[in-house]
Amino acid sequence: MKRKLVVVGAGMASGRMLEHLLKEQNAYEVTLFGAEPRGNYNRIMLSPVLAGETGYDEIVTHNSAWYAEHGVACRFGETITKINRAAKTVYSRNGETPYDKLVLATGSAPFVIPVAGKELQGVISFRDLDDVNAMLGVAERPGTQAVVLGGGLLGLEAAAALKARGMQVVVLHLMDHLMERQLDPSAGLLLQKELEERGIKVRCNAQTTAILGHKRAEAVLLDDGTIYSADLVVMATGIRPETRIATDAGLRVERGIVVDDQMRTSDPDILAIGECVEHDGVCYGLVDPIYDMAAIGARTLIGEKTAFRPVELGTNLKVTGVNVFSAGDFLGAAGTEAVTLNDPGLKTYKKLVIKGGRVSGAVLFGDTADAHWYLDLIRTGTSIEPIRDDLVFGRVLAERKAA
Repeated sequence: MKRKLVVVGAGMASGRMLEHLLKEQNAYEVTLFGAEPRGNYNRIMLSPVLAGETGYDEIVTHNSAWYAEHGVACRFGETITKINRAAKTVYSRNGETPYDKLVLATGSAPFVIPVAGKELQGVISFRDLDDVNAMLGVAERPGTQAVVLGGGLLGLEAAAALKARGMQVVVLHLMDHLMERQLDPSAGLLLQKELEERGIKVRCNAQTTAILGHKRAEAVLLDDGTIYSADLVVMATGIRPETRIATDAGLRVERGIVVDDQMRTSDPDILAIGECVEHDGVCYGLVDPIYDMAAIGARTLIGEKTAFRPVELGTNLKVTGVNVFSAGDFLGAAGTEAVTLNDPGLKTYKKLVIKGGRVSGAVLFGDTADAHWYLDLIRTGTSIEPIRDDLVFGRVLAERKAA
């Protein structure tokens, strides 16, 4: 008889895990719960859907035929509200479902800044297809204005997409430069200039005090008294691991659901993967480590002992048509030195951080052709002394002169 596997969360992490698991063997009777009324789709591609560059059908990764072919019982639009670990049962509005093994892939929840007016209609996060459809409902009206709170990757993607839809867009960012987690101040300023050239207004060091309006959002108020009109307010101010059912079940939770190298929680019959997870004190929001977790989770369910080993990650992004890359200690800690190349005419900027004759960090703006090479130098700790003088000019020139 097959063992019962219940998976909570029908996103990219669980989708990849099921691919690995069902390709290897079919020892489980799988029931998949998802809060959304649909299966797995590529959330990374929501920005192109919002911009009108692609459609929802094109970003679906697992359709109903895939689930049926692999014998997955789908319970979409059905939220798990409780886990009874002693009885090994989960509960939803339709009753209880038993499990032998349980996988939590609950993802993350948008952080909503606690300001007056956050509950008004027209204040929307940017996490799923329903959010996209709600934004499109406003954007299709002529002459509308959007205020995006947050100048990180998600906020800038939303801003660019809404601008492409014809809206007037303002980005308000709390920090002193855009994408401060991926870019240094110089690259952040270049990005801001690029956005402004495309008609998107950007204001940094912007502290939101309130969202104004009667029933619907009408404006955003800053602490200095500045008011920006808004038919739509997009909250893109960060995410938090979704851990509520894990906490209620008495699992060990810190910032995320704590897991070991095999993706097991403090209950060995319950695994967790994806953005809801904390491994060795770190929560991950990028797809590569999340897919690695999915593979390890599948191997653990099969009974193999493998281990999740995070590697140095590079962030290779495309923001509104501008290539951006960063990795390692790109800001430069004490004891490091930086080599920079800035060409305003070509709109390119490179900064390499060097420590002990090795590359410890990099940030690239505009020209990211050598991103993977720099990332490999960071990961391997290769000595760059033979090519140091030409390193910032790229791999081809550096290796040609070193030959």
